[in-house]
Amino acid sequence: MSREPAPLRLGLTGGMGSGKSTVAARLAGHGALVLDADAISRASTAAGGSAIPAIAQEFGAAFITADGALDRARMRELVYQEPAARERLEAIVHPLVGREIERQAAEAVAHGARLLVFDIPLLAESGAHWRERLDRILVVDCDRATQIQRVQARDHLPLAQIEAILATQATRAQRLALADHVIDNGADVTLADLHRQVDALARTLGL
Repeated sequence: MSREPAPLRLGLTGGMGSGKSTVAARLAGHGALVLDADAISRASTAAGGSAIPAIAQEFGAAFITADGALDRARMRELVYQEPAARERLEAIVHPLVGREIERQAAEAVAHGARLLVFDIPLLAESGAHWRERLDRILVVDCDRATQIQRVQARDHLPLAQIEAILATQATRAQRLALADHVIDNGADVTLADLHRQVDALARTLGL
């Protein structure tokens, strides 16, 4: 009896405000199984999350809220004052996220998933950690000015804060250098245009 072929493992990435979540949702609508690294990360630092004991040990109980979650405001303040604190936090959270994603992926494969979409915002920043686990990489591309405009409208953050976040992320050129597939979601792209691009890619990927 022949075995079913292994599902394609597609990495999905893009800078904040690029429209990556919209692309992921559209692919899911075509039958792809989306594995959301950000959602898993948030769950690990929520009340009772898997990262909480190690965070309390590394940073102290003051960084845990009364209900047992990571105190995000306090952690942001620490990271602003001591940038190396981000690496200490990531050293705790990232391995947990990686293991949970692989667990979910294995479960999806067992249920016959044809395409696994690994939604990883910081894929370009992760070195070989993620890339060696993926078959192809999809980048949702967007110019910086449009990113800033969208994030301001969505999150109501001051420009200086948005630019500070963007400064910690890979550049547009660095992301595009990794891409096997590119979805253009710049200022002139309508939602209908975006959907048409995703639909065409879904057909290319066998969905």
